[in-house]
Amino acid sequence: MSGSDPKADLRRYLQAGRDALVWKMDGLSEYDVRRPVTPTGTNLLGLVKHVASMELIYFGDTFGRPSGEAMPWFEEGAEINADMWATADESREQILGLYRRAWMHSDATLDALALDAVGRVPHWRAGRDEVTLHRILVHVIAETDRHAGHADVVRELIDGTVGLRPGNDNMAPGDEAWWADYRGRLERAARQSEQG
Repeated sequence: MSGSDPKADLRRYLQAGRDALVWKMDGLSEYDVRRPVTPTGTNLLGLVKHVASMELIYFGDTFGRPSGEAMPWFEEGAEINADMWATADESREQILGLYRRAWMHSDATLDALALDAVGRVPHWRAGRDEVTLHRILVHVIAETDRHAGHADVVRELIDGTVGLRPGNDNMAPGDEAWWADYRGRLERAARQSEQG
């Protein structure tokens, strides 16, 4: 096996998560990318807005490299959870543009600093707030992938579209009838487990 570059490996995983999250909005209406699909309001555009904001904080402010991006949803007096949904005045293009600028800013930080560079997360409690770039990179990969998983479920609930990425859905082969039968078998097994 050839040598591996840990930073390059981590960046590849981060970008794969970013791409998957954005891809989940392809082909959907403005309404569908914004509408709350779960009881807690989870929606696709809000997930992107949140992850973009987190990248700007974790790879920017944490390492003394503020982006200069306005994030009014974090200002004093802002509504709780305002980073988790898009207002009617915030377009899909604005939120996606913010996310792409966050990528560029994050990537510039990754280019400029070594993995052992130390920073301080502004919203973590004292004693836990000092971190390395390596730790933040792993943290953001985990957060991005977690929210990409949310986006998978939200998209499936919206229109039935599933998959890992364009050209590779990573799903078992089967048509609609196969999946209906499969789901039915799982439901029956769940019911039988209750009967003991």
